[in-house]
Amino acid sequence: MPGTELFGEEEKKEVMDVLETGVLFRYNHDAQRQGHWKAKAFEAEVAAFTGAKHALAVSSGSTAVSTMLAACGVGYGDHVIVPPFTFVATIEAVLLAGALPVFAEIDETLCLSAAGIRAAITPRTKAVLLVHMCGAAADLDGILAVCKEKDVMLIEDTAQALGATYRGRHLGLFGKMGSFSFDFFKIATCGEGGVVITDDEPLIRTAEYLSDHGHDHVGNNRGMEQHPILGTNYRIGEINAAIGLAQSRKLPLMVAKQRAHKAAIQARLSKVPGLSFRKQCDDAGDSATFFHLLLPTADAALALHKDLAAQGIGTMYWFNNMYHYIKQWDHLKDLRMPYRLVAHELGLPQDLKSLKLPQSDAVMARLVSFNIRVTWTEAELDAFIGKLEAAVTKAMAGVVA
Repeated sequence: MPGTELFGEEEKKEVMDVLETGVLFRYNHDAQRQGHWKAKAFEAEVAAFTGAKHALAVSSGSTAVSTMLAACGVGYGDHVIVPPFTFVATIEAVLLAGALPVFAEIDETLCLSAAGIRAAITPRTKAVLLVHMCGAAADLDGILAVCKEKDVMLIEDTAQALGATYRGRHLGLFGKMGSFSFDFFKIATCGEGGVVITDDEPLIRTAEYLSDHGHDHVGNNRGMEQHPILGTNYRIGEINAAIGLAQSRKLPLMVAKQRAHKAAIQARLSKVPGLSFRKQCDDAGDSATFFHLLLPTADAALALHKDLAAQGIGTMYWFNNMYHYIKQWDHLKDLRMPYRLVAHELGLPQDLKSLKLPQSDAVMARLVSFNIRVTWTEAELDAFIGKLEAAVTKAMAGVVA
């Protein structure tokens, strides 16, 4: 991923600012920190990049989703529509909030479809937790129309889509709140970290209180601060924030490079007869972290995945992935937890062991994806595309045969 590709002196400098003061905590210790407020600077950088009015850095992308759900009032027994194709943390956050996930169909955008959401809405649906999967936008026009018609809140899990836009506006700003992950496998990384964005002042204040045990952060005596609400510890540390700050400053370069490399790959592979690609709702707004191939059949997709693996080219065949598609989530279907959840008490709205999602399966079984590197040289990219083109052509020939 680009973040880990571009580690350099910038990250080291920001971390050393923190280590030289010894203040690893994001709040207070004003004099000792010598003007270094890395979490605040990180938040400001993400807000400026996305155009959000407010940003809050937290300890992970997972806690960012939990923070959003809590700030938006999602809790006991609420139904939350979720996709079957996402990192499982999306579903875990719903369950840990005391809410109940309701799975809906995706389409060739790789995200929830408007029709899938409409079919999944129940009288107890409070929110749609929309995941802009693998770096590009869902059908926001259709989804926003359904949410408005049904009076259902939209919350955006934008963990994998930092830098992506829809009609010029950054993803994460279309719902009540949006969140990004900065873990080791994202477009920009700080090891572990996340950021929540919103244009809603009361929501960001609630999120801030919740992420730090209800502290209101007024005054300079932490032990005497007011606690408007209960909360927990989702704080980010200053070292992680320092790395995130340096990485965030590189986001324009990362996105520009990825988009250029995606265009080169697309130009060559578009010449392969019968090959399809992910449906884009705004192709220009794709962050281009991934490239997605839709083969005509599941057999062709799996054959391509195995052929490329034999050549040392890593791809994702998500249909069999343990953590990103519902087919393999036996621990979720059995609700295996070390303690009793609200979901155990109330029961899930769907029987996940018998749940059928034929439209999603039809997409996922044909999907092969791979990461787009930022640091490819022109020669490396050309060689990569050559191997890819040959393998795809071979897989497509097998379909014809």
